[in-house]
Amino acid sequence: MRIELDHVTKRYGKIAALDAVTLDIPAGARVALLGANGSGKTTLTRVVTGLVRHAGEVRLGGGPRTPAHAARIGYVPQIAPPWSAPVGEVIAAVAALRGVSPGRVAELAGQLELRVDQVARQPFRSLSGGNRQKLLIALALAAVPSLAILDEPTASLDAAARQRFFDLAAGRLDRATVVLCSHRLDELRTLVDHVVVLADGRVAWQGAADRYLAEHTASVIELCMAGGSDGDAAWLRGHGFARGAAGWWRRSADAADKLALVPAALAALGPRLRDLAVRDAERVAPGGRHA
Repeated sequence: MRIELDHVTKRYGKIAALDAVTLDIPAGARVALLGANGSGKTTLTRVVTGLVRHAGEVRLGGGPRTPAHAARIGYVPQIAPPWSAPVGEVIAAVAALRGVSPGRVAELAGQLELRVDQVARQPFRSLSGGNRQKLLIALALAAVPSLAILDEPTASLDAAARQRFFDLAAGRLDRATVVLCSHRLDELRTLVDHVVVLADGRVAWQGAADRYLAEHTASVIELCMAGGSDGDAAWLRGHGFARGAAGWWRRSADAADKLALVPAALAALGPRLRDLAVRDAERVAPGGRHA
């Protein structure tokens, strides 16, 4: 489903949450919507879904947004709604609106390790944060949406549940247009191919996800030594590592340095190297602001 925004503006009093935003997201694109808190990300997703009134024009699938589009949109909000209805009733109501069976929702929830039969009589709002998120994901993906809007979809999930979500999304969203709001770099690598950055309600940057990651992230290499000699310490300091606690050494590196340093460390430190971790972190510019 193609998304077209033409000078979309949303104000809350004197504050412009969105300020003349114009975007054209092709059908089948996978877009990350990034920005600091208050930049307008959640407001933009609510505009696209028709949840808030706004100035400017929104077109979905080449035409004006209509109530009929709702059945083709899968939406996972950042904050779960405070529904007091039992889980079973929530599933039955949403499944009827989306034209899918409650059993299909329960099956997807089960793939995220939420047993619907065990919580069906509980009020939705009484579930843990993680279980509310799992159910919202299952409700959003059950109908194989043409447009999936995912606002921090894994914020309340542990690492194992996040991986199950990635596996589920890969199959259910294969042909969908995806708009993802996330602060997690692993989700950018896994789920999107394009990035749009908002700042103060305006589009501040847009381009390919690979380009964004190359320009805005750095790798952190952490090595843990089992004992080690003065020679090992000299090698680590000579290659820019700083000593931490409990045998750990750490340094930041760009992509080229990372690819060279990891095999070099394995060769130089050998069996004395007890553990190694490489992770991505958002690059911070001088003055403490993210680049």
